[in-house]
Amino acid sequence: MSNSTKALLGLLLAGSVGMVIFLFVHFTNNPNQPVSIGGKSANAGCANGAQDCLPDVSYVDTHGTTYSPKDLAGKVVMINFWATWCPPCKKEIPDLSRAWEKYKDKGLVLLGVMMDDVDANTLVNFQSDYEMLYPVVRGTREIDGAYGRPKNYPTTFIFDRTGRLVFSEPGGLSDRKLAQILEPLL
Repeated sequence: MSNSTKALLGLLLAGSVGMVIFLFVHFTNNPNQPVSIGGKSANAGCANGAQDCLPDVSYVDTHGTTYSPKDLAGKVVMINFWATWCPPCKKEIPDLSRAWEKYKDKGLVLLGVMMDDVDANTLVNFQSDYEMLYPVVRGTREIDGAYGRPKNYPTTFIFDRTGRLVFSEPGGLSDRKLAQILEPLL
């Protein structure tokens, strides 16, 4: 082996060792940084703004109630994107209402994010016709963008009590499926 090859290998080895030391020091000195073990985060909660965590946005329902990230902390949060013209949305709304009634006192927050623009009277009539009991939030660009602009309605996101995303799926959810997802979280 030539001297230049030995020098290059030595330089690569020293750089690799330096990088390992840097990463070790960086992660052990930053307690808010989740440490990955086997592909799963060893941090019990979500760091602010981390991927697969409850987005750092506030929601205001049609009655004026604000749900801030602080208000949602420690709760199981279900965000359901829907529209009044959407047949699968109409079909799942009674099931979502039953789940909300059953689990709201156990720490579930369910927010229906309406993605079409209907007037207040039309919304009240719609809610009555489809047994919609949970809070409705009018979709905004900020909320839509925070969830990657769901293209299909309904689309549901469920976050555990630490704010970590545990379920995300387009399509309607049934009573049975909701119970399978929510029971272990609550």
